[in-house]
Amino acid sequence: MASIFSRIVAGEIPCYKVAEDERFLAFLDINPLAKGHTLVIPKKEEDYIFNLDDETYSGLMNFARNTAKAIEKAVPCLRIGVAVIGLEVPHAHVHLIPIQKEADMNFANPKLKLPPEEMNEIATKIGAQV
Repeated sequence: MASIFSRIVAGEIPCYKVAEDERFLAFLDINPLAKGHTLVIPKKEEDYIFNLDDETYSGLMNFARNTAKAIEKAVPCLRIGVAVIGLEVPHAHVHLIPIQKEADMNFANPKLKLPPEEMNEIATKIGAQV
């Protein structure tokens, strides 16, 4: 069965798209830790990031770096935190989270509930920087 991320890639489920090319997709996390919290995925479904072939892995990291630079320009923050957990969705993905301090990376923190209009605005703002 396709992961929720594969269904997003296929256009079956909408997302707040930030950036995309033929192999990778970046979109806002719908349960963000911070405004601008973005997920970066390979379009090819693979459960575990360290099972990706070398070309896909390095491509994913380069795509994530470019996306992180766009987030930095669009969202006020000191850094972009990076996390790969890989348990919640069986599809390799990288979290890019605008942070002010290390504690902002704690996934036990309450998630933001942002209205769709604000999510669209954030995605558009980041996407314009890619």
